[in-house]
Amino acid sequence: MSNPENQSPSDAISLTREQVAEYLKTDSDFFVEYQHLLEVLVVPHESGSAVSFVERQSSMLREKNKKLTLHLSDFCDAARHNDVQFEKTKRMVLALLDAQSLDDLGDALEESLCRDFFGDATSLILFSDNQLTVNNRRMMPREMAGIVEPLMLSNIPSCGNLSAAENHFLFADRAPMIQSAAVIPLVQGETIGLLGIGSYDAEYFQSSQGTMFLSYVGEVLSRVASRILHSKQDNIS
Repeated sequence: MSNPENQSPSDAISLTREQVAEYLKTDSDFFVEYQHLLEVLVVPHESGSAVSFVERQSSMLREKNKKLTLHLSDFCDAARHNDVQFEKTKRMVLALLDAQSLDDLGDALEESLCRDFFGDATSLILFSDNQLTVNNRRMMPREMAGIVEPLMLSNIPSCGNLSAAENHFLFADRAPMIQSAAVIPLVQGETIGLLGIGSYDAEYFQSSQGTMFLSYVGEVLSRVASRILHSKQDNIS
């Protein structure tokens, strides 16, 4: 048998680069056994200079580690944000559940939505045969709310810019300052009212944003408001 070391280049088996690459993928210890090859292997750097194979590999691993670290940091930031949002939401829900009157509801909404969630104004309207207006909460017959009827037809929250008439109906004297708003129908079997949240920032509420949190607020508020409306011991003064 001839010795491979004595073969001339013309006698060697011709291999394609793809075959070499495929072999190296299956033999991860190749460069451990043939470390001397690392001394002669060079990989062109993006700048045009050359670095050793190990240096290039280390550079790629560092870049990969950097990306993974950034992903982990984003994940941790999102987790911390969700924890904060959960605590704010929990405080609001507990305050709403403790409410015994329309005044209590209005105060809980104002404190939570304006302090914790950075709204600038709230408006709570409940439908009733009686009429009452106290600060940011009102009771009125359903037929008096015709101007905002389109906002209630779908029974889901809507966000964006309101018309001047809708703005004035919901936010009264503060309407000229409201640049965007969210309107949440309150539904308990039927529409019993609506909640408006206004912002002085035209970009704060946008029609393209998700409404899952607003829907959750509406579900909780609808149940509490329905209880208060049907209670014989309403305290609406």
